[in-house]
Amino acid sequence: MEPLISVIVPVYNGQDYLEKCIDSVEAQTYPNLEVIIVNDGSVDDTWKVCESLRERYDNVTVITLGDEGVSAARNKGLEASAGEYVTFVDADDRILPDMLRCLYDLLKETDSDLAGCGFFGWQKEEECQAKLQERASDKKEPGVQAYSAGDYLSKAILKGNSRCWSKLYKRTAIGSLRFHRELTIGEDMLFLVELLPGLTRVAETTRPLYGYFQNPKGAMQRTFTPEYMDQITCWELARQQIMRMDGRLKSEVTAILLMAIMLTAGKLAVLSGNERAEQKEYIRLCHDKIKDELRDTEAYEKLDRGYRIKTKLFAKAPKLYLWLYHFRKYGK
Repeated sequence: MEPLISVIVPVYNGQDYLEKCIDSVEAQTYPNLEVIIVNDGSVDDTWKVCESLRERYDNVTVITLGDEGVSAARNKGLEASAGEYVTFVDADDRILPDMLRCLYDLLKETDSDLAGCGFFGWQKEEECQAKLQERASDKKEPGVQAYSAGDYLSKAILKGNSRCWSKLYKRTAIGSLRFHRELTIGEDMLFLVELLPGLTRVAETTRPLYGYFQNPKGAMQRTFTPEYMDQITCWELARQQIMRMDGRLKSEVTAILLMAIMLTAGKLAVLSGNERAEQKEYIRLCHDKIKDELRDTEAYEKLDRGYRIKTKLFAKAPKLYLWLYHFRKYGK
């Protein structure tokens, strides 16, 4: 029998989509799977769906947490899993039937510790089904790239491939590493960066085998909450790790950190005037961080023209920048 793959699925209020996600996992052509659903404090009928899935599939385990966050849920899944290989699937997503087979074969063929694939986005069920059929019938020869850990950092993670899902990991490569349970935005990027020192080789296929639901209610689409500062914290922590690996990448990582700060400032800007006043401490933090990071002139030069203008304006006149941003979006 082929080695066991553990599929870890964290879910929060997923009554409307969890079943189809798990069905797509159970439809995998790779035969030896365990599926660990971590119900993280859902207040809808997710628990009923979990119980139904546990009764239907004998390889499903359900764990219940008390709304501890996605990082804690993934960590709990890791601790409960027994597979020689591990993958993460978000509960509102779908995977093509041959995803895990493809990634497992890629790991073996390239002698890699981590294998990843491309993904496609979808919003409506009919769109998802059409894309699933299209991708399943695509016979084009996929591109495959093998990286050293250093190359994967500079050519993949720092170029936007910073998701923990759509990947298959050797258990031995993860070891005792866990997600930072206090972080909820950017935590998957940080997990990958902290994983790198233990990797010898990473392989990627361009085949889009993972269907990512572009949830209008997802964390990145919501208005500002203090947790949104996590993406800044994650890049600050990632920079520390990256500097230990390759100090030459400092300015490149700092440029990404500058963009993360400005994205957070944009979330603050769309709040009403009264709401912005309530969040003045976070505005001050973003402003202080921008001023500090702009001392790296090489990082500033790596930004595109739009970000260079925005960072300079926010650094010099934060209230004006936030007002202009808000006015441009809402006209008031």
